[in-house]
Amino acid sequence: MKFIKTLCLIATGVFLGIAHGQEAAKIYIDIGAPKVKKSLLALTPIKYVGTQGTNASHLDAGQKLYQVIYNDLAVSNYFTMIKPDAYLEDPSSVGIRPAPGHPGGFNFKNWSTIGAEFLVRGAYQVLGLQYELEIYVYHVPTGKMVMGKNYKSPVSAYRKLAHTFSNDLLQALTGKKGMFLSKIVASRQDLQGKAGGIKEIYVMDWDGADQKQVSFHNSLAISPAWSTKGDMIAYTAFAYHKKNKVRNADLFTYNLETGKRLLVSYRKGINSGAAFMPGDNFLLLTISQGGSPDIFRMNVNGTGLLPLTRGPNKAMNVEPAVSADGSNIAFSSDRGGRPMVYVMNADGSGVRMLTRTGKYNSSPAWSPDGKTIAFAGFDSDHFDIFTIGVDGKNLKRLTDAKRPDGKGSNNESPSWSPDGRHISFVSNRTGRYQIYLLDPDGTNERQITNDQKNWDKPKWSPFLE
Repeated sequence: MKFIKTLCLIATGVFLGIAHGQEAAKIYIDIGAPKVKKSLLALTPIKYVGTQGTNASHLDAGQKLYQVIYNDLAVSNYFTMIKPDAYLEDPSSVGIRPAPGHPGGFNFKNWSTIGAEFLVRGAYQVLGLQYELEIYVYHVPTGKMVMGKNYKSPVSAYRKLAHTFSNDLLQALTGKKGMFLSKIVASRQDLQGKAGGIKEIYVMDWDGADQKQVSFHNSLAISPAWSTKGDMIAYTAFAYHKKNKVRNADLFTYNLETGKRLLVSYRKGINSGAAFMPGDNFLLLTISQGGSPDIFRMNVNGTGLLPLTRGPNKAMNVEPAVSADGSNIAFSSDRGGRPMVYVMNADGSGVRMLTRTGKYNSSPAWSPDGKTIAFAGFDSDHFDIFTIGVDGKNLKRLTDAKRPDGKGSNNESPSWSPDGRHISFVSNRTGRYQIYLLDPDGTNERQITNDQKNWDKPKWSPFLE
């Protein structure tokens, strides 16, 4: 499957043009502040202004664009959306540029009166198989345009167009990149028929849409991981070895640009839990080789195997996670009796115990800034998501959801968004393991997948274009 080739085709179809008269760069929302106040945002419906006639498909196109943008900006947690019934003017009856400079345009006073801090006005047309979107972001208190852009995109790429605008809006208001073009890779189990015992790897947009299958082993494909450049994934599959007529937990890499799949570690036993080192020349993984699992480093092509842990005393060492700068590795180990999270230097030296509470701690994940580690902790009868500083301080529980029977749900496998603003995880609170996300303070929780599948080990991609 040439997955990324499709993306490249979409990317070449998007044109960004900055409108004249745009105000010089300014930070409107300081996301570095201890407490970021939500801004009142009026995100008005996107107007259809095409000359091909208004039909249901054209109107539906605008609604789809609007819904994706609305969801992006809502999950950012920077905005409170103003409800349309509070509007003092009908956005469909006025232009997307302000009066009096633009005849028939909107009136800033109508938006300042209802307390809007930012106003988004856009219009689009459909020309054949292409969208053309003209859209503006205004700072209402000053009556200034913050951003104005024209976008062109294939109709099939409307989601990428919408995510691109959302990223541009955040960049304009906060000075920081948005994560809306990022993706999530995860293992999915279909629970019906012959597929009940099968798991395959899927890639999806951050919001759970546009799911694409990228493994086809017809067995158990698990524990995916992104390369630091976002062009490759590694995962484990129980592949069939014809020579010995057995299945083994082998490690594969899959290049999303070329569709090339490589078997990179097939040593007898477990070859799992991969993590790419910065630069993507090296992989970390857990190998059992018929004994206790240990963490190894190897070249991305499977050569040059180097052990980083050696027990001690046949201890289990699994789930390596690399800090963004490549200097430290977090992992799970039962070397102290109970499985806990440990941190070591990239060469395997300087091992120190990070977590000390609960019965079982696993699945460590580094924040992009390297200051915090999220993990799954079992402390009573279920797992919850926790965070802890790399100095071992500031332990926080982020989840505490119940299942329909009133018992605690399992919340596992955390992964940080590339901007560090969100954490994805899986939870069985509805009876199935679905993907959720929340903010690092435990707020703004929302369900991303909603189906009859079981999802496992979601991993967030780096920033993608």
